[in-house]
Amino acid sequence: MEEITNVMEYEAIAKKKLPKMVFDYYASGAGDQWTLAENRNAFSRILFRPRILIDVSKIDMSTTLLGFKISMPIMIAPVAMQKMAHPEGECATARAASAAGTIMTLSSWGTSSVEEVASTGPGIRFLQLRFFQLYVDKNRNVVAQLVRRAERAGFKAIVLTSDAPRLGRREADIKNRFALPPFLTFKNFEGMEKGDESGLTSFVAGEIDRTLTWKDVQWLQTITSLPVLIKGVLTAEDARIAIQVGVAGIIVSNHGARQLDYVPSTIVALEEVVKAAQGRVPVFLDGGVRRGTDVFKALALGASGIFIGRPVVFSLAAEGEAGVRNVLQMLRDEFELTMALSGCRSLSEITRNHIVTDWDAPRALPAAGAAARL
Repeated sequence: MEEITNVMEYEAIAKKKLPKMVFDYYASGAGDQWTLAENRNAFSRILFRPRILIDVSKIDMSTTLLGFKISMPIMIAPVAMQKMAHPEGECATARAASAAGTIMTLSSWGTSSVEEVASTGPGIRFLQLRFFQLYVDKNRNVVAQLVRRAERAGFKAIVLTSDAPRLGRREADIKNRFALPPFLTFKNFEGMEKGDESGLTSFVAGEIDRTLTWKDVQWLQTITSLPVLIKGVLTAEDARIAIQVGVAGIIVSNHGARQLDYVPSTIVALEEVVKAAQGRVPVFLDGGVRRGTDVFKALALGASGIFIGRPVVFSLAAEGEAGVRNVLQMLRDEFELTMALSGCRSLSEITRNHIVTDWDAPRALPAAGAAARL
């Protein structure tokens, strides 16, 4: 391969390497895919207001999340069935995250189990920060088993997906008759008599609990000592309820634009949620991040960090663990450069004044002759 210079180049490589059914599953969105495009496009409507003549010879990108220190506010989102992209799947992704000193979130629909992922990577404690993403099954005993296994395996938080009582209409999957390849299984459900796992839509329809409510979020907190983050919040109203029921953090997410089309991009929804949270819990973002500049923009709008999904599986398909490492390093380098050129030496120095968005109120123009007087 020619030298990869940015994260987005991995998508074209993955498209060539993966079977059409698999690539389309990872790449496509719901409905007309308006939100899928908007997740990216909205970032281009945010411009920088850099400050100059600041000593940026030293840049600190480290941060603390739920009491754990990580090297940068760039983390890995849950992505299902990663062994469709590469034989080492989620384990390769976990090793890459460990090497980068950041967090990997394992999907409960992983093709590697919590125990397999927990056993990967170097034995340095802070490098093995992993979260477990959870869909709530109709059978609460299954949920409790998964949570207990994640606790025993050393996972540090539960990420509850809240926006998928049913799967969105993903027309590429319908046309391709998407099914999990027969040589793979949902490893976390092995031995639980979950039935036919080959057809994802039928599996979800049969297992995911459509009756899920905020009371179940409270119930989840009673069965685990781990912090619970809620993923899928897009409104101030839901952010306030999430805080009332005691979640440890909020992830602003539209499920990679794979659920309800024509919802706002996550970067547009972010500030509303941040304002509603009022600093009581950290707010994170996933969806559409492809550049270090995107990371800076999200933090300027109040995010405590971001999660990436598609760049991980595309780079995993292209180069395995080395590809995921490269994606994390490229985003880190771009983010560091953006901080330096904006005059920010630490994350705490990134403020709302460093950006202007197309949804801001028009700024007042200086009075005539003001520039000359300066």
